[in-house]
Amino acid sequence: MVKAAVCSGIGAQLVVQDIEGPAAPGPNQLLIRNEAVAINPFDFALQSYGSKFFPFVKYPAVFGEDVAGVVEAAGAGVDAAAFKVGDRVAGLAERNGFQEKVLLDAASSFRVPAALPAEQAAALPMGVIVAMFGLFHPGYLALSLPTTAGRNNNDSNNSKGVVLIWGASTAVGANAVQLAALAGYEVVATASPKHFDKARALGAAHVFDYASPTVVADIQAAVKGKTVLGALCNGAAKPPSFPPIIAACADVVRGQARPFLAMTMLMPPTGVPEGVEGKFIDGTHDSKNAAFSASILQGFLAEALAQGTYKVAPEPHLVGQGLDAVQSGLDMVKAGVSATKVVVKL
Repeated sequence: MVKAAVCSGIGAQLVVQDIEGPAAPGPNQLLIRNEAVAINPFDFALQSYGSKFFPFVKYPAVFGEDVAGVVEAAGAGVDAAAFKVGDRVAGLAERNGFQEKVLLDAASSFRVPAALPAEQAAALPMGVIVAMFGLFHPGYLALSLPTTAGRNNNDSNNSKGVVLIWGASTAVGANAVQLAALAGYEVVATASPKHFDKARALGAAHVFDYASPTVVADIQAAVKGKTVLGALCNGAAKPPSFPPIIAACADVVRGQARPFLAMTMLMPPTGVPEGVEGKFIDGTHDSKNAAFSASILQGFLAEALAQGTYKVAPEPHLVGQGLDAVQSGLDMVKAGVSATKVVVKL
């Protein structure tokens, strides 16, 4: 048995109770003892709407995806050079992270260096993985991969092309800015003015106020005559904001050789705007993508974290300790946070 923060029904508050613990790890899985968990907008959406909107939710339910901890066992097929018992790791659980122990797909996990606290490491998985799929997976923007020797210097000269990252202060946006810059692309980003410096520090060459009435014209002027390779459309968690964000990104990429939008929000009812192609970022748990995920997480990211060349962004906010604090973290995220990743230490 293990302790878990359990939801008994649609909208119910989480209650810490004993549940049957995870089984021994299967092929290509890790069993980890959680040391910290982070909270995403998706987590409060699952709690608030549950099986009404998400048919896969079965009660009693355990939510949570961002986790960090220590490997207790590794299943068959796990690369011993990548993971061994006792390693500190972080990874993306499949909607069951708010418990003491959890199974992770090895492909969605990465080693954490000794200098990086668990509450920092837990802030990374979801933001990194969604961003890397949108930017680098062949089904989305298909950019070339980042390297630890990549540029992150805000220099627009000799870049591989321009990438628009809408919503640079979110977890996905902040990691997308950093990944795209380290892959050698000129990053144009949006954020609120108070977060401009943070976006630039992560590698954005230009940052614009997403709320400005001239934001699209300003971005178009900045990229005039340059090759725009696509946009990562990302931002507020509330559906009414989705169509305007998608429309603004479409206006920037329309007319390019491949006007593509990688979207973290579901398409509006009428689909993407005319003259562009767009797709919701999905498939992060698909076993067909295991090699792609592992190449970035266990290659580039683990090495960059060990070297100290990759930054944890946005900054984690520790809301409390123990599974009892997870509900407070969900309430904080639901109320709205900016440039912050809410984390609970276990």
